[in-house]
Amino acid sequence: MTLITAMKKRLGLCAFALVLGATYSLPALAIVEQITAVFRPDPANPTSNKFVNTTPQSGLCPWHVPARCEAVNTFSIRNSSFRAYSNGPIPAFPEDPRQSAYFKVPSAFRDLQVTHTVTSRAETVQMRIAGIGGRWNVSYPPGVSGWATPGVGWNAYWRGAPAPCLPINYMAAGQAYALFFWIVPENAGACSVTNGMEIGRMSYSTLEYGYELKTPNPLGMDAGTYEGSITYTMGPGGDMDFGTTMIPDENTLTFNFILSVEHVLKIDLPAGGNRIELLPEGGWQAWLNQGRRPSRLWRDQTFAISASSRFKMTLECGLVIGNTCGLRNNDGDEVPLQVAVSLPYGLRDQHDQGVNKLPLRLDGVGTELFQPLQYVNNREGELHFEVGKDDVADMLKKPGSTYSGVATVIWDSEV
Repeated sequence: MTLITAMKKRLGLCAFALVLGATYSLPALAIVEQITAVFRPDPANPTSNKFVNTTPQSGLCPWHVPARCEAVNTFSIRNSSFRAYSNGPIPAFPEDPRQSAYFKVPSAFRDLQVTHTVTSRAETVQMRIAGIGGRWNVSYPPGVSGWATPGVGWNAYWRGAPAPCLPINYMAAGQAYALFFWIVPENAGACSVTNGMEIGRMSYSTLEYGYELKTPNPLGMDAGTYEGSITYTMGPGGDMDFGTTMIPDENTLTFNFILSVEHVLKIDLPAGGNRIELLPEGGWQAWLNQGRRPSRLWRDQTFAISASSRFKMTLECGLVIGNTCGLRNNDGDEVPLQVAVSLPYGLRDQHDQGVNKLPLRLDGVGTELFQPLQYVNNREGELHFEVGKDDVADMLKKPGSTYSGVATVIWDSEV
């Protein structure tokens, strides 16, 4: 009997709808950032089922304090096209902190949907803004000294951070400008700095932000590319709120996501493993020497599997008998062949159970879904082939007859 292993790959169709409309309004100005992340199974760390953020960093973390940023698990992206300008002088000690340097960002996690570009399957990603910074510029005089208050140096909060923000403890400054960055805890409120002297003009000429993501378990996702976006409003009362004095040129901040899932589903048979010889327990000698009829003919064939994604298994047959394959001799006599599979630890069936001698049938029932708990790398499984006792009895009615057949076992990643 010949065993052929195969893996099917199918093509999906993606339909796009275009809706045309007309409206009359002032054009929205937007900042658009692209966020990329990839899941690629790591044989050296098979239990790591996480996306790796591949978005290029910029700004303070990669250029100035990479070790400090790594220590607090944050990083920065600098957008140099961002601009915001004061709509008037900033009075000393304003009663409302929104009249001075005020930063309120969406620090709580929000859901966004990413959709597979081929299968249209959707997954949920969560995102929050986890850091804020940039460059501010003030009129001179008073320059940077305008932020000093009694007993507190002008740079205390810019180098440190006003509560509830946390410091990264870095700042670069000149007479009339400074670059700063603060860590924003989850669900934090606004962080603001009050000036002790009147500032005639102020502007922000860059914006830096860090973000935190919660991504779905990639082991349950289709291989390929997922895309989606989330948009935050900018301006007074918006998601990115810089107070009532500092008015940004842009109205929105959009993050476009591209998540790449690079799954592995690989099956290896040892040399000659595609040809199976069925034998009785202990070989034919017990029957030939003692006349003891074999209770079954069988063979277990090992294979190596590497899998990071869900898959199913199906059976195809050169000769069909009922719900399984068959063997035939030269006289046209036929007997059914039972085929089953055992999978290594880390692979579970649709009922979250281990897989041990699970029958493979032509209708595919019972083997519709296997799901890895972690990346399974080059682990051993078994295919089990057997002709049962009653059918062996029929075969032995014609001693010396040879039965053969073809069974195709398919590992299919398109679930």
